[in-house]
Amino acid sequence: MTMDFASRVERVEPSATLAISNKAAELEAEGKDVVDLSVGEPDFDTPENIKDAAKDALDAGHTGYTSSNGIPELKEAIADKLHDDGLTQYGPENLIVTPGGKQALYEIFQTIIDDGDEVALLDPAWVSYEAMAKLAGGTLTRVDTAAHDFQLEGALDDLAEAVSDETELLVVNSPGNPHGAVYSRDAMEGVRDLAVEHDITVISDEIYKEITYDGAEAISLGTLDGMEDRTITLNGFSKAYSMTGWRLGYFAAPEELVSQAGKVHSHSVSCAVNFVQHAGVEAITNTDDAVEEMRQAFAERREFLMGLFEDHGVHVPEPQGAFYMMPEIAPDGDDTEWCDQAISEAQVATVPGTAFGTPGYARISYANSKERLEEAVDRLADADLI
Repeated sequence: MTMDFASRVERVEPSATLAISNKAAELEAEGKDVVDLSVGEPDFDTPENIKDAAKDALDAGHTGYTSSNGIPELKEAIADKLHDDGLTQYGPENLIVTPGGKQALYEIFQTIIDDGDEVALLDPAWVSYEAMAKLAGGTLTRVDTAAHDFQLEGALDDLAEAVSDETELLVVNSPGNPHGAVYSRDAMEGVRDLAVEHDITVISDEIYKEITYDGAEAISLGTLDGMEDRTITLNGFSKAYSMTGWRLGYFAAPEELVSQAGKVHSHSVSCAVNFVQHAGVEAITNTDDAVEEMRQAFAERREFLMGLFEDHGVHVPEPQGAFYMMPEIAPDGDDTEWCDQAISEAQVATVPGTAFGTPGYARISYANSKERLEEAVDRLADADLI
C-alpha cells in the first residue's frame, strides 16, 4: 500500500534540536561520553514545593478533566502575575492554559493563519515557529539580526522593509532562543510602530522572561501603548520553574481570539493535566527564591563559558537572557558539518545555526555544570574545531 501524506506535513522538516538530542542519546547508548550542549531545558530538578503540591493534588483526587481553558485558581494566579508585569488588560477570561508552551503557540497559529497568510520571523528564530507557520498554511518573511549581534534595534529598518499590510503575524521572542538576546525598549517601540501602522498581530513569546542578566529588562510588548489589543502574550512553566516534562503553558489574548482558539484547544487536547495545573499555582506564587537561585547559576555559567570561547578567539555575541549563546563557528563554512564533526569527533552536541535561519553559528546551551562546559570546549579545541 502507498500512503499519500498531507502536503502541510511534507512542507515541514523534523525538529533539528530533537534530531541532535537523538544522536547524542544513540552515542551514549553505545557507551560514549557525550557533553550535550544541545538541550533546551534547565539541568535543575523541579523545586520540591512544586512536586509536593502535585502530590497533594493527586492525593486530593485532582485526576479528572478540568474546565478546558484551565482551573480557576491557576488562571487567577497567572492573571495576577501578568498584572504585576504591567499587562493589566488580561483577566482570567483572556487566558488558555495549555499542555506546554509549544501547544499554546500551535493553537495561536492554527487560529490566526490561513493558507497564504504571511508570518514574519526574526532570525535566528526558534525552529518550531517556521514549522507551525507552515502547518497552518502560512508563508514566511524573515529578518536577519546576526549582523547586529542578534539585537533587533539595528535591524528595525530591515523589519520595516520586510513587513507590510499583507503581514498577518509577527513573532517576537525576548529573551530569545537560540541567541539569548534581550530586545531594548527602543526596539520594542519600533515593533509597536510597525504593528500599528500595518495592523499586524504580534506574538510576544516570553517563556524566558524570568531569566535575564546584568539588569537587562525584558519588555512585555503588550504593555506598550497601542499593543494592548494586538498582542498575544505567551509564557509557560518549563524554563523558569524547571518543569519541562510537566507540560504546562499558557497564553493571554483578547477575548475574541481566546473564544476561537478555544475550539482548537478543546478539540485537540481537551485540557492541561489537572494535578499539574495545581502544581502550577504553587510554582507561580511561591517559587521566587528557587527561580533566582537558578538564574544566578546560569549567570555564572554564562560568564565562564564566554571566557572559555574568548580564550580561543571565538566571537560570541553576549547573551542577556535565557541560557543559550551562539558562537560564530563557521563564518566561511558549513555550520551543519561543523556540528556533525563536533558530535562525531569530539562527542559534543550542539545545534547548527542553519536550523534557526542563521548559518555560520551554532547554538550552545549552558544548562550544564562548569566542569562539563570546560570539558566541551577542551574537546572542541582538541578536535581543531575552535
